[in-house]
Amino acid sequence: MRFSILAVALAVFGALAVPLAASQGSKSSETVVVVPREAVAFQPLNPARGDAGPQAGVLWGDIREDVPTGTIIRFQPGFSSPPHIHNITYRAVVISGAVHNDDPSAELMWMGPGSFWTQPAGATHITAAREDVGLSSAFLEIQQGPYLVQPKDRAFANGEFPVNVEADNIVWIDAADVSWVDVPGTSSGSDEARIAFLWGDLSEVGKNGSFLKLPAGFEGTITGGNAWLRAVVIEGSATHQVSGASEATLLNPGSYFGSQAAAVHAVTCTGNDPCIFYLSVTGKYLVSRS
Repeated sequence: MRFSILAVALAVFGALAVPLAASQGSKSSETVVVVPREAVAFQPLNPARGDAGPQAGVLWGDIREDVPTGTIIRFQPGFSSPPHIHNITYRAVVISGAVHNDDPSAELMWMGPGSFWTQPAGATHITAAREDVGLSSAFLEIQQGPYLVQPKDRAFANGEFPVNVEADNIVWIDAADVSWVDVPGTSSGSDEARIAFLWGDLSEVGKNGSFLKLPAGFEGTITGGNAWLRAVVIEGSATHQVSGASEATLLNPGSYFGSQAAAVHAVTCTGNDPCIFYLSVTGKYLVSRS
């Protein structure tokens, strides 16, 4: 089996796109949008399957259009899709439970929270959710659309290869040792920010994706992405403060904040566990302690 997030044979996406402004409980300023997990509206990927099939909650974009889109997908325990393909490549991160994404003949490889995988356009695969770990969910990102589910007899090779990386195999680097992320005042150590590069172009104008791990108790800012910054909470609990807001917003796994222009995001990692964010950014970003 293999876990491909929006895997539902010939799913109908008629009412899938949810404008960010329509999300109850979301907060925004002129340049910043903040959407807590509780404000994400979920809808069936395939209305014919109802609640038994995967549910999709759009964070940004429109999965039916040719635009970058970020979506949370929820799977019922024991879900398994038929073999299928997608017309475009996507990247995904497991948030809860355990997911399998591979070609139909592959042995089960369950990926837990913090795992990362890519699904090339045209490659036949299946997606499944482990039955004994409760509800499984994952974040899915596409750079272009629309996102379509198509039958396996339309498979094609696009020159890309799939990547499945279980969370324990993620390679973390102290942020102070990473030249493409600026972290003033940090030094190597378990109590400092860490980075795991996942994909993309590390130039000043290139688009890239990475994990950012902040230690428990971290208080500071994330700045950058002069044209694009999207951050999804994968693990831990954090708060985000919009400039001018009187209160911070609690962000549990599955929450998101982003900006289209240069912006300063005030972030605190609450609780006793580190916070892990998936960041999709144009150019570099700056992490600073308060």
